Amino acid sequence: MSRLALSGLSRVRPLDDATIADLKLALTEACSNSVRHAYVNGDGHVEISFELQRDRLVIEVSDDGGGFELDESEREADAELTEGGLGIAIIRSIADEVEIGGGRGGRGSRLRFVKLL
Repeated sequence: MSRLALSGLSRVRPLDDATIADLKLALTEACSNSVRHAYVNGDGHVEISFELQRDRLVIEVSDDGGGFELDESEREADAELTEGGLGIAIIRSIADEVEIGGGRGGRGSRLRFVKLL
């Protein structure tokens, strides 16, 4: 559903096919990462938000999982590269800005990325 919503944004703000494809890939990686961590022990909640501004698209994926320390996220990004999962590295290569932090209310984690338009 989130990939369809992202495609729908191109009706509001024309985006070329390559940009849409890249953003879909980054969103898929962010969601996969969130699900992998939020659902470790069973149930979990993942929230996706889009904010279309005049000059940028902001996408945020947050979950209510165990969360992580920022230093740990950097280590995980390095580990993903060595284990073949490129997750965070892919997102960083596509987005113009990437923020990784704790979720709202101190629970879970939040990944926010920005694509300049």
